[in-house]
Amino acid sequence: MKTLKNMEAIFTVAVAIACGASYVSFVQPSAAKAADVAQANAIPVVVVSAKRLTEQEKKISLIEERQALLGNATASTL
Repeated sequence: MKTLKNMEAIFTVAVAIACGASYVSFVQPSAAKAADVAQANAIPVVVVSAKRLTEQEKKISLIEERQALLGNATASTL
């Protein structure tokens, strides 16, 4: 009987802690909202510093990519 009363007390305390934590999490502003506001004013800038491939280099790149994909596909089926 004493064990049952202890379990009731433990359950009551656990529920109280869970409710308190839930309330506190809803009251505090989330960090994600603050980050969104900070990023809303920033203008994103993308810098690409690479040379364009010639037509021949594109073809070679595509052939190598296809060979790599076929090589991986056959290796995974074995």
